[in-house]
Amino acid sequence: MAGLVAPAGADSLEEGQALAQAIYDRPDGQDAVTRGTMTLTGEGRRERVRESFEYRLDGEPGESWNLIRFTSPSNIANTALLVHNHPGGDVDQWLYLPATQRERRVSSENRGGSFVQSELYFEDLEDREPHKDEHRIIGKDEFEGVEVTILESIPVDSGNSVYSKRVSWVHEETLIPVRIDLYEGRDEPSKRMEVQSIEEVQGYWTVMRSSMTDLDSGRVTILEVREVVYDNDLPRDIFTSRGLEDPQRAQRYNP
Repeated sequence: MAGLVAPAGADSLEEGQALAQAIYDRPDGQDAVTRGTMTLTGEGRRERVRESFEYRLDGEPGESWNLIRFTSPSNIANTALLVHNHPGGDVDQWLYLPATQRERRVSSENRGGSFVQSELYFEDLEDREPHKDEHRIIGKDEFEGVEVTILESIPVDSGNSVYSKRVSWVHEETLIPVRIDLYEGRDEPSKRMEVQSIEEVQGYWTVMRSSMTDLDSGRVTILEVREVVYDNDLPRDIFTSRGLEDPQRAQRYNP
């Protein structure tokens, strides 16, 4: 990786806010259905592969719904998470566990908890609106041979995020962060997200393979997209309590 070069004479805060908004507004369809895998691997861990479907629907500006449902192996099958991102930045999450046949709300105190024993926190599954952070551009660089802009994002209210800071390496052509260093109050990052593969699907740039690494433990969660279909006219009733508990409501939209 080349050395970081600070922008000369730039209003880094104004440009940083504009870049963060452009990333948030990046076209990704009105809705999407994704078939993929989550692999838990890394130091001291027996590798486990999980299969899942993810359904996403956008509503009015700032509002969206995500439903993640695991289909295998059997010990996690039908476990599901429903995320409702509200305009203005509030987020509701509900986790359905088939063993109890009940859903439970994920409290704000648990946003830093591990999602199904992965390196992803519940907060990592939210859509974070740009106004929640103060953004500034801190330099230009190269990542895996492509030009990137380095964006630093610090919460305006330290109480609304598990993270004290995010530093993103933003691919200029696609507006996709190809690396994000995540800080939790220390001088060094605690986790790192990296993108290994991007493809254009139905005219939308799509992350096909990414990883989240716990930099302390060396454990890694790898997310791979096997198939994705955009603009399916998904119905709103998939993203309800009944839709969370009943996998058949969404199955006919699976790719």
